[in-house]
Amino acid sequence: MKQVAKQLQQIIIAYSEKLKSVSEEEYSFKPAPNKWSKREILGHLIDSAQNNIRRFVVAQYEDLPKIVYKQDNWVAIAGYQNYPTKDLIEFWKLLNNHASIILSGMSAEALQRICDTNDAVPHSIEWLATDYIKHLLHHLHQVLNLDPIAYP
Repeated sequence: MKQVAKQLQQIIIAYSEKLKSVSEEEYSFKPAPNKWSKREILGHLIDSAQNNIRRFVVAQYEDLPKIVYKQDNWVAIAGYQNYPTKDLIEFWKLLNNHASIILSGMSAEALQRICDTNDAVPHSIEWLATDYIKHLLHHLHQVLNLDPIAYP
């Protein structure tokens, strides 16, 4: 898991400055009333980090915790569209640094602990961490108008 933690650190370094280069107009633009703006996508990545951190921690001491993330509710309630972009970027960096530290300190046994996320089957922390990286890159590429990265 140290490799996933290292990859997360590399993502933070590689993308945090790029996130600062996006204009406020681009961050604010909503392609449709029911579609997220880039600011809301960044907020979604913050929510995702918070929920995954909780999974990474709680699954180590509870048997099969159920930690579900209702993304549309979280984004709407958090009000990310009206949040200062520079604060969102800093919050995103701090949360992902924290997730990286948690993952880098986990034992091989802890990585196999299971969490119920309301998917068809529960997942190990190891699976969740690897999936988190894919999800993160998918959305970062959306925000930055980079080549798309497929994510289920």
